[in-house]
Amino acid sequence: MLKIIEFILADPDATHRLGKYLGQLLPVHSLVLLEGELGSGKTTLVQGIGAGLGITEPILSPTFSIVNEYFEGTIPLYHLDVYRLSPVEISSLYLETYWEGLEVSPGITVIEWASLLPNLPDRYLSIAFSFHPKGGRLVTLNQVGSTQLIDFTVLSCWFHQGEYPQ
Repeated sequence: MLKIIEFILADPDATHRLGKYLGQLLPVHSLVLLEGELGSGKTTLVQGIGAGLGITEPILSPTFSIVNEYFEGTIPLYHLDVYRLSPVEISSLYLETYWEGLEVSPGITVIEWASLLPNLPDRYLSIAFSFHPKGGRLVTLNQVGSTQLIDFTVLSCWFHQGEYPQ
């Protein structure tokens, strides 16, 4: 089972298309943890995930709202950004209610600046963005836990063939 995959995305359109593909593949209760510098593509990826779920309303960065919830897609999308919060503030939000579907409808939870989380669950998809020296973004996807959320073999074939879902 392929648990880590790394590749280069040439531009924001490719980042959006990757997100759309993930939105079509990720199951309910998926947790996606994003890392990367400002402007590296985190929110663009989430916009693509929303498109893959059939969400047509604008998906905006939740930097100031902390949580944006979208319910019009095939399953709900919860987009969180913990950049401005301290570990104590993060703990007081009980964010696990999102990915465990305890007090909200089960869906996909995506958290930007995940390295700030004081505790991580046993299973999640980690996506790290970095600027590539030759342009574009180096993206590393890592499935953490004993069960995989998506089939990286399919993702690898998609990427290497240059075929993106429309």
